[in-house]
Amino acid sequence: MKLQRNVLERIYEHALREYPDECCGIVTGTSRKQLIHLFENIQNRMHAEDPARFPRDARTAYFIDRGVFDKVIASADSQGEDVIALYHSHTEHEAYFSEDDVAAQTVFGEPEFPDAVHVVVSVMSNRIHDLKCFKWDRELKRFIVLDNCC
Repeated sequence: MKLQRNVLERIYEHALREYPDECCGIVTGTSRKQLIHLFENIQNRMHAEDPARFPRDARTAYFIDRGVFDKVIASADSQGEDVIALYHSHTEHEAYFSEDDVAAQTVFGEPEFPDAVHVVVSVMSNRIHDLKCFKWDRELKRFIVLDNCC
């Protein structure tokens, strides 16, 4: 499923507003209606509370409050909506799906939302540089780059 233009524009706005920190969020909905949910990146708080466990700050990592995330998912489920996409930005780096991204999105070697697209937006010098989308390939058991998700 392709992201609608207005959703993509809101992702870009979110990435630019949070720069130089990474942004994060999800897109829920149906093939006809997509809703974007902007989350607070609490990585700086996690880093301040436990720098040994969370050595990176929000300029190079993101962390979503799982309680907030679960409430959005429950609301979407109750309305018959799916998780269409999960997104985050990379600041001053290319749009790629890092080993940390893979680890964050997989549990026991499988993604929690195997049908969702994973969007990474590259922001450099406070400008959108690039966007890439990744999808779980069930046969290969890994994330692959999509040619076009918008």
